[in-house]
Amino acid sequence: MKRVRLLNCAFDPLTFSQTVDTIFTGLQQKKRGWLCTVNVAILMMMRSNHRLQHFVDRASLIVADGQPLVWFGPLFNAQIPERVTGVDLIGELCARAARDGVGVYLLGGTQEIVGRVAQRLQSANPTLKLTFADGYFVASEAPVRAAAIAASGAQILLVGMGVPRQEKFIEEQWDTLGVGMAIGVGGSFDVLAGVRQRAPLWVQKIGMEWFYRLIQEPRRLFKRYLVTNSQFLALVLVRFLQVILMRRN
Repeated sequence: MKRVRLLNCAFDPLTFSQTVDTIFTGLQQKKRGWLCTVNVAILMMMRSNHRLQHFVDRASLIVADGQPLVWFGPLFNAQIPERVTGVDLIGELCARAARDGVGVYLLGGTQEIVGRVAQRLQSANPTLKLTFADGYFVASEAPVRAAAIAASGAQILLVGMGVPRQEKFIEEQWDTLGVGMAIGVGGSFDVLAGVRQRAPLWVQKIGMEWFYRLIQEPRRLFKRYLVTNSQFLALVLVRFLQVILMRRN
């Protein structure tokens, strides 16, 4: 499908199931690339972080991980069918990988957290070829981690080390990793391990999942959400006024 542009990002207008199908079709065809799940905070971060913007621009797949992006997409002539979140992708990708005999590698979090996530995914998918490692390592150790991922034979890499550290790792180690698809999943491991609670479905549907996260981690997230949400709403307002003026003319 042709990508649709919303501000500084061109999204693939895919549903959740289409995204999963596209990933596995790419793996079958021996294509390599990375997928970016972009929410409002990341979209605004990209505007000031040129390296992150460049990384996302070169992604094989870019999906909207934020209900406001779905809502306001039409204002920018960008029809996005639904949000596709990293935390939801993990479970479905592992289930499909188990059926198709595709190896998965989890990288990120503490050894306890990623181990707990691996145990839960393995219990849900007994035939899954799963390998994991924590995300606490210095830059000089990154090549060793990348070599271990390649040696595992995994074709799907899920990196939960936060933006933009996870993107930097994927980009710098890409030639070594050997995987067919790499995905940065942010804090998803904390949610799957039960360390952080995910917002109820009704909170997600009204676009307030960010606020639910803010309540749990106010010190870490307050400044980020205050700045990025304000920036996004200001840009949406500008676009809204432009549309009104164009219609009047």
